[in-house]
Amino acid sequence: MGLTLFGVAPAADFKEGFTSAPQSVDRYDFVISLGKRLVDGVLEDIVDAPTALYFHHYRQINFFLDRAALLVASEIQDAGYSALPVAASQVFDWQRQRGHISHKKVGEQAGLGWIGRNNLLVNPNLGARFRLVSILTDMPLITGSPLQKDCGDCRKCISLCPAHAIKERREDFDHIACFEKLKEFRNRGIVGQYICGVCVKACRPLKSA
Repeated sequence: MGLTLFGVAPAADFKEGFTSAPQSVDRYDFVISLGKRLVDGVLEDIVDAPTALYFHHYRQINFFLDRAALLVASEIQDAGYSALPVAASQVFDWQRQRGHISHKKVGEQAGLGWIGRNNLLVNPNLGARFRLVSILTDMPLITGSPLQKDCGDCRKCISLCPAHAIKERREDFDHIACFEKLKEFRNRGIVGQYICGVCVKACRPLKSA
């Protein structure tokens, strides 16, 4: 289907924070993580704010991922198992930047990358230039393992972040400063959603990873 990344993580760590009723997710033992690479040409025009082209691309990638998750979930169901596709970008709490499930945390546990200083999932072959979607399922699958890697000496995103939200330690990422900058971009009419893209562009593949 043109997907770039695939991995599986245990579902146990993600059930408690899921927004649906607990009984609706208890049957699932695994979470599938699917990823799609962003088009570099769209990212290249980003300097210190998102562009209209990036906003459109962002929405189209999410649509692609949602459709892919639907098709995979349907195949799982046709095989006699249960599946629950979780939308790629259905945020219900923008202030805390939370969705139904943390796709990047699923990807991390599935072995697709690590959480970088930029608070994004970083893949050794793609950097942060991709987006994710997740599918809960009871189909028995082989799970991956978290990568024992980090951003190392790469700090490109720190100086480029227009919100100054990215710090030396990933634990110190300033979510509030990030969100305030996203609100500024939206209020200025640059984009119609809380997105940026500057740190996504800055995070290229780490050749030494």
